[in-house]
Amino acid sequence: MAGRRAVHERTGKVLAEDLELATSLVALTAGLMFRRTLEPGRGLWLNPCNGIHMMFMRFPIDAVFLDSKERVRKVYRRLPQWWGMVWLVWGARSVLELPSRSTEAIDLQRGDQIVIS
Repeated sequence: MAGRRAVHERTGKVLAEDLELATSLVALTAGLMFRRTLEPGRGLWLNPCNGIHMMFMRFPIDAVFLDSKERVRKVYRRLPQWWGMVWLVWGARSVLELPSRSTEAIDLQRGDQIVIS
């Protein structure tokens, strides 16, 4: 399912203009594996999820871990392809997977609200 937006509430900056939602076990397990790219402005929201891997990933990503109220718990920038695992993030309920460098211009801090609509 596409068409959602993810916006950093404090600054109003858009993290993803077109956010795909992954909720099935297959979609959550596969994530962005085997895709060739993730275009700027797009993203994948893994929900529920509190840890990710980079196996079979062909490109780097930014990962924003969110709690149950879509507040930032942890941000990983420029995770390299085939890097390995991001182990469980305590208190995270979901993860936004975004094109690498999507979060650079946004001062994301723990507790910041992300509005997903």
